[in-house]
Formats: sequence, C-alpha cells, structure tokens
Amino acid sequence: MRSQGNRSVSGSPAVAVEFPGAVCRGSGYRFACELLKHVLHQRNQLPLPYEQLAYFCRRAAQDGDGIEKPLSLGLASKKCQQVLMELEGLFQHLEVMFSLTLVPRVLFLLGGNVMNPKELYELNLEGFCEGTAEKSLQTAPCVRQLFHRLFVADVFSELKALPVTGTLVLVQGHRDCGVEWFRPKLNYQVPTRGRKLTVTLSCDGDLHLSASPPQHTAPTWEDYVWFQAPVTLKGFSE
Repeated sequence: MRSQGNRSVSGSPAVAVEFPGAVCRGSGYRFACELLKHVLHQRNQLPLPYEQLAYFCRRAAQDGDGIEKPLSLGLASKKCQQVLMELEGLFQHLEVMFSLTLVPRVLFLLGGNVMNPKELYELNLEGFCEGTAEKSLQTAPCVRQLFHRLFVADVFSELKALPVTGTLVLVQGHRDCGVEWFRPKLNYQVPTRGRKLTVTLSCDGDLHLSASPPQHTAPTWEDYVWFQAPVTLKGFSE
C-alpha cells in the first residue's frame, strides 16, 4: 500500500509527517536517533533492531553460556560491542549538537563516500518546532506516528539488499554553535546521485506562545553549515 504524496518533486521517495502542535523539547534529537536506528536495521547494517541488539549483546557479554549458543557468541563479539559503543557515543554527541543550535537537516549516508553515497536519508526539521513540556505533544506518540507513516509509505520493500557497509552522519547547524566533536564541512553540497529518501517533520495547529517558531523562519539560514561526525559506523551481520 502506498500513500498519496509519497514522492518528492525530483521523483525520490519522500515521507511527510505533520504533528498537530509543537512537540516537547529534545524531540528533534530523538527523531534523528530513532530514524538512524530504523534505517540501519532496515538496510541490513544491524542484524536486529537496535534496542534488541543492545539487550542481547549486553546479556551475551555477561553470560556467554546462554541457551542459544551461536547467537550469544555472535552478539558478544567485539564487532557487536564496537558498533554499539560507536552508536551510543554518536547519540550522546548528537544530543549535545541539538542543545547548541537549531538543526534544520540531518543526513545519513550509506555506502560509497561522503560525496557519492549509495543511499542517502535526509531528516528535514525546517518546519518543526518544540515547546514547553506541559503544553507540548509528547515525544513517544509522535515517534509512533512517524514510524506509522514510514510503514504505510512502504519505502524499504522495493530496495535490493545492501551489503554490510559504512554509514556517515552529517548534521546542519549554526557555523558558530561551538560544537567540538563534529567536523565542519563549510562548502559541502548534498549529493544528487544515489537513492534518496527525505523524511520531513513539521508542526501545525495550536502553536502556543511558549513554542519556538518553526525553524524555517530563522532569519540567518546562510549562517548554517554542515558538520560531519568523525566516525564511520560499520555495519555487521550474524
């Protein structure tokens, strides 16, 4: 089943989710992390969904004599531990980035290189706004709404299997935001080759006065540049 409006102007797959109001603070960071976890599993870079992988990996590391010996040994491997450690570190640095600056766009590049990836996933937050916790939409139901839209849009079923590869993460932020871990790429242009999926999140409805304005109203967009995470997330399979 395919929903209407599931293609961008360029013909690339696109999924748009509009929330009926501002979402509580910190949600943009959560959306970025949850989408990255989802893409990595859907595109065969993780053998299990992230939460399951983290659970089984830690349990297997503590008890290598589990009932399912091959699974336990595989999940206790250094490769699995390394992937989880790098992902958890990335999530921590993403949280810092989102606390320092508005983040209008996030990119996940799978395969190839930063200029010519095999697949590109863009999270567009330009029309997204956050508000105070008491009057804003909670993050969890909004995450469920996002994944429902992805399920209905069926954006992964037609794709050929992707071999284990590397994933790069880029985040757009203010050039003077003060972030130290991410590396600025001042003249970076988003690649036009490779398969691209754009996920656009926006807020409508009762945007109360305590909410931040939609990000696309920022007056100095030209001061926003791309920053690249200094790690390549290497997928693995069982």
